[in-house]
Amino acid sequence: MKWLKDNKKLIVQFIKFGLVGVSNTVISLAVYYLLVYLGVHYIVANIFGFIISVLNAYYWNSKFVFKSDNSKKTILFRTYVAYLITFIISNGLLYIQVDKMGISKYIAPIICLLVTIPLNFIINKFWTYKEKK
Repeated sequence: MKWLKDNKKLIVQFIKFGLVGVSNTVISLAVYYLLVYLGVHYIVANIFGFIISVLNAYYWNSKFVFKSDNSKKTILFRTYVAYLITFIISNGLLYIQVDKMGISKYIAPIICLLVTIPLNFIINKFWTYKEKK
């Protein structure tokens, strides 16, 4: 219980990040599934979902989750870098799952989230929105 009490702020922040992440995921997957349905290659569809959902992440993480002394331009740049890192990982995992393992292109993006969500939180918490001391 002491750990829980000592880390209450971090836990609340992770929960808020998770809520923002749900909206990012819905946006990203909606764009992805719509484009795949329209015949766009799954990697291209994933790119468009990424671009749109990162703008959503930047807005809500800046307003709702993290506090930072960094400029808005710095935060926007770092947000894209942070999400680009996990986007590259996600695309690699997506390719492996769909083309090498035969996992459905509709299920694979959801599996990728198990890796990208915690990694995104860590990068955003400790780099993008790093609070100056």
